[in-house]
Amino acid sequence: MILNLTPHPIRIYADDRPDGVDEPDWGLLRVINPEPTPARLDMEPQTRVHRDGIPVERIEYGHIEGLPDRQGGLSYIVSLPVALAITPRRSDLLVPYREVRNSTGTVIGCRQLAQPV
Repeated sequence: MILNLTPHPIRIYADDRPDGVDEPDWGLLRVINPEPTPARLDMEPQTRVHRDGIPVERIEYGHIEGLPDRQGGLSYIVSLPVALAITPRRSDLLVPYREVRNSTGTVIGCRQLAQPV
């Protein structure tokens, strides 16, 4: 079973769906709705600096919130930053892979899931 720990539905599309199609259901294979509590990477603001007159916040990325312990038979869809923050990598974490975009370039889904290694 795959649970979605991102804050939005994950739409999986067929490989033959071309980018730029505005019909959102064309080639749609599956929608995995989000669980109530998403997994997030905690951010702690440190200091603000300026570069070329633009404010830049220095951020320390910390602990992951909302990620359950491993459970046999379960995989979790998480954001890539959450998956990459786990050391060593967990084999039960999946991320959206091979984005699908509509005609305005907005990401509307993916063609696959990937397991970061």
